[in-house]
Amino acid sequence: MGHSHHQPPVILTEDERYREARTVTLVGSVVDLLLGVAKIIVGLIGSSQALIADGVHSLSDLATDVVVLVAMKHGGREADEEHPYGHGRIETLATIVLGLALVAVAVGIAWDAVQRLMNPERLMHPGWLALVVAAISIVSKEAIYHYTMRTANKLGSNLLRANAWHSRSDAISSVIVVIGVLGAMGGLDYLDAVAAIGVAIMIAKIGFDLAWQSAQELIDTAMEPEQVEQIRHSILAVDGVRSMHMLRTRRMGSDGLVDVHIQVGPNISVSEGHRISDTVRAQIMRDVAAVTDVMVHIDPEDDEEVTPSTGLPLRNEVLAMLEQRWAGCEAAKYIEETVLHYLDGKIHVEVLLPLDRMGDIDQAQATAQELSRCARGEAQDKEQGEGIIAEVQVRFH
Repeated sequence: MGHSHHQPPVILTEDERYREARTVTLVGSVVDLLLGVAKIIVGLIGSSQALIADGVHSLSDLATDVVVLVAMKHGGREADEEHPYGHGRIETLATIVLGLALVAVAVGIAWDAVQRLMNPERLMHPGWLALVVAAISIVSKEAIYHYTMRTANKLGSNLLRANAWHSRSDAISSVIVVIGVLGAMGGLDYLDAVAAIGVAIMIAKIGFDLAWQSAQELIDTAMEPEQVEQIRHSILAVDGVRSMHMLRTRRMGSDGLVDVHIQVGPNISVSEGHRISDTVRAQIMRDVAAVTDVMVHIDPEDDEEVTPSTGLPLRNEVLAMLEQRWAGCEAAKYIEETVLHYLDGKIHVEVLLPLDRMGDIDQAQATAQELSRCARGEAQDKEQGEGIIAEVQVRFH
């Protein structure tokens, strides 16, 4: 029984995901029902406590199959007004319920087996019929495990992976049943009850691991390190990205969510910055299939530790201040456009003037110097007593 390797999930619509999950789960449900009933009946007839416990385990698989179907149906619903981030947590919660159900079943099985060991007269004496049914269970449940795991990896669903392991736990428990039955048939009557306890311990371990792993999603645990590294590489490969920081990832059901700050050129246009951010988003989702949404924050400078421009006035206030300071400058009347850059805790101003309003190049240079001098010399931060305008660049056309 080798380990399963997760393959990148296939991009499917929510309806397609649900149909695939429903098909594999319904197949498993039929097998669980038939095996559960057969094990319990044969366990009673063939006097095997371990096989009866294994039958209860199979029927618990049937109950969790229903949980899987409900979770996959509702967890894949589109975002709405009350749930703007979608319903992926339903799948996470259902996986926790599935894991806890396994633990509960394990406790019940172990308790009954211990009671029988403490009362030897209650020990059962299984025969060949119990052995044959246990062997059939091993083969069928291992087949269901592989079938379900392939679909889980295709859809990138931790819930289906949990259900696949629930099926494999039944196969493993049947192996323990076989050992217990063989021992009891050889004269060691207590081995059947010991096997039942072994089944319980194994089931409890798997249930705890599944519940714990899904619980991590509820506290926004990061994606796998290799995926985070691939995300980092994808971001830095985009043209226009100078650096990045505050990269955060988290899991929500089968979805991977990413938040990142990228630094771009401080003087590029808003539209170019937006285009770069769109490219970063698309690149990440193309390179890392598990990522379903990316939030990109554009920075003109590194604000990882400090945000030096916090507290500076916004555009309307700055323009009103500049208009007041430029009141005595004739050229200020012809300014066609003003661009503000908030960098290093200062405001850098660019203004656009028509060149035909200038008599010659000397007048243009003098006008530029006057606009810069008035803005920097008279526009003061009253509280700190220092200028908030770093420079004024005048462009003529």
